[in-house]
Amino acid sequence: MHVVHPQQLGMVTEAKLMSVGMDTFIHCNDSFEVIDQQRPQKPAKLLGKYLLGDLLGEGSYGKVKEVLDLDTLCRRALKIVKKNKLRRIPDGVANVEKEIQLLRRLRHRNVIQLVDVLHNEKQKTYMVMEYCACDLQEMLDSVPEKRFPVCQAHGYFCQLIDGLEYLHSQGIVHKDIKPSNLLLTTGGTLKISDLGMAEALHRFAEDDTCQTRQGSPAFQPPEILNGLDTFSGFKVDIWSAGVTLYIITTGLYPFDGDNIYQLFQNIRKWDYTIPGDCGPLLSHLLRRMLEYDPARRLSIQQIRQHVWFQKRHPPAEGLVPIPPRPDTEDRWRSMTVVPYLEDLHGCASDADKEGLFNTEDAIIYTQDFTMPGQVLEVEAGQNQGLPKALCMNGTEAAQRSPKSKAKRRASFSSNPISSKIRRLSPYKQQ
Repeated sequence: MHVVHPQQLGMVTEAKLMSVGMDTFIHCNDSFEVIDQQRPQKPAKLLGKYLLGDLLGEGSYGKVKEVLDLDTLCRRALKIVKKNKLRRIPDGVANVEKEIQLLRRLRHRNVIQLVDVLHNEKQKTYMVMEYCACDLQEMLDSVPEKRFPVCQAHGYFCQLIDGLEYLHSQGIVHKDIKPSNLLLTTGGTLKISDLGMAEALHRFAEDDTCQTRQGSPAFQPPEILNGLDTFSGFKVDIWSAGVTLYIITTGLYPFDGDNIYQLFQNIRKWDYTIPGDCGPLLSHLLRRMLEYDPARRLSIQQIRQHVWFQKRHPPAEGLVPIPPRPDTEDRWRSMTVVPYLEDLHGCASDADKEGLFNTEDAIIYTQDFTMPGQVLEVEAGQNQGLPKALCMNGTEAAQRSPKSKAKRRASFSSNPISSKIRRLSPYKQQ
């Protein structure tokens, strides 16, 4: 198979996106900026080897905070899920458990990476993910046109097809492709996220037939709204990817309504129009991806062969940058962990030590991971249910030394740095 370089396809690569200016995506702070940065109101908090920063966002399943891996110094995102909150959401617990099981075996440039999973006795689950600056919907909302220039939209769409093709090759139907589930790194790499509604096909399945109906209403295809018992899962993702392409190139929704009933009626009637300024090539691609009949809808291979996909689109407009952080108006999206690092390595007074450390905090457990092609070796005579806990980089999780609670409290209280921090007890292997 002939492999075409992304530049030959006109794809907006990381280097091309960064040509707008390095400061558009990432900014290097001077020392005086770090020193003068506002100190956090709360003391530094460690979750295992992760130093917690500020809140990045909040969704239906829980909060997302920025964290720093103190072993690798990698910037991460921490998704905090409360199980008692999940139980009030239909299929909430099952969706989170399914997302963890799927992400732990996936590894692709355009699919969000799960780094670690932590649990505690307070019925909380912590999912450590790779850090992304924002999602495409947030970028669209930051500009009046609510759309991207064609060259930028083409680059994101090519990356979406790459990630979607990988998911389908692993027998996974996403079912919820939309701009808010497409995250963007500071280097311009698109990441497909939120696999809570995804469905993993049986490894010996003859085709991609699905039966479970899930997803956002505006991105649902007609075959699901018509109540078919079975449908092609891959063609559902093609439809939602077509709706996403329509949105990021026109700033409009192909199907709309004053209420959800009218929305479903318009989708069933296949009532939509394509703006004339899209051009004949893009219009043809959108029509073929939004075919009413799933059998006539384009496959990923046919999308790759389409002229608009393979065409080089020169930048005719300025690219839409990553917007400033909404809460602080920080246009550089600086690391919120920096002030806590100063707190972590600062010298604590005796007055500061009181009330900042509690050895009775919930214990953190690290869940083991099996990467593709990796086999966990279990020696003869060992407990089969306790394999070695591995991080994504292949290193083994640190083992907790068998100390009594009194000795641990004494050792921490004698350390001026540790006493400054409100710690959750060191994580141990599950």
